[in-house]
Amino acid sequence: MTTRAAGISDIGRCRKVNQDMYLVDEELGLYAVADGMGGHAAGEVASDIAINALARSLREHEPVSGTWSPDEAKTLLRQAVREGNRKICESVTARAEWRGMGTTLVALVRVEDRVVIAHVGDSRAYLMRDGRLRQLTSDHSWVNEQVKHGLLTPEQAERHPMRNIVTRALGNQPEVEVDLVEEEIRPGDVFALCSDGLNGMLRDEEIRGVLQDHAEVPHAACRQLVDRANAEGGEDNITVIVMRHEG
Repeated sequence: MTTRAAGISDIGRCRKVNQDMYLVDEELGLYAVADGMGGHAAGEVASDIAINALARSLREHEPVSGTWSPDEAKTLLRQAVREGNRKICESVTARAEWRGMGTTLVALVRVEDRVVIAHVGDSRAYLMRDGRLRQLTSDHSWVNEQVKHGLLTPEQAERHPMRNIVTRALGNQPEVEVDLVEEEIRPGDVFALCSDGLNGMLRDEEIRGVLQDHAEVPHAACRQLVDRANAEGGEDNITVIVMRHEG
C-alpha cells in the first residue's frame, strides 16, 4: 500500500506569528502537527522543539530493515514525546522570558498496514473511510471534559469562550501523559492531522466534505481546508496534513 501526503501551515487572519509547526517525513512514514502556546512566551519555540525531538528520536531508532511493530512504534513515540517535553521544560528553566510556553502535539507513524498515533493536547487526528469522518483522538481540553461529564453539549463546546483552554500540553509539567491510538489502514483511507485553528473554524462535516472532494490530491485538500478556515474568520494559526493510502 502506498501513501501520498501533503501539509500546509498558515498564520491565519488574526495572529501576528505562526506558532504551529508540522512534519511530513514520507521516508519514515512519520507525520506530526504541533500547536505552540504562550504568545510572547515563544509558543513557536516550544512547537519547534517538540517536532525536532520527535523526528530526531525516531530517526535514531530507525529499523535496519522493514519497519517497527505497532508496539515498538508506541514505545518510541511515547519516549519521543516525553523527550520533547523534557527539552521544553529545560528551555523554560534556562530562559525566564519563555516561562509559560508550551505546545500540543499529534503524531502519526505508519507501521506496515497500521498507523500508531501519539497525542497530547487538542490538536486532532481524523480518519475518513468510506465517506465517513471519525475523530481518532480525544481533545485534552476544558470544554471536552465538560462534554464528557454532560455539562456541555458538543454544539455548546464548539463556540464556548473557554474552548481554547487545554488541560494537557508539552512544557506544562516535568512529566507528560501521552495518549496512544492504533488503527488499521485500508485502501482508500484518508488520515488528517490538524491544529485547532482548523476544527475551531470548520465543523467536522465541512472537513469531511473537503476530504471527500479532494482526497485524490492531498495538497489540494490541505489548501482548500486552510482557505475555508480563513474564510470563516481564521482566528488562529491553521495547520493540516492529509495522507491518502492507496492499494
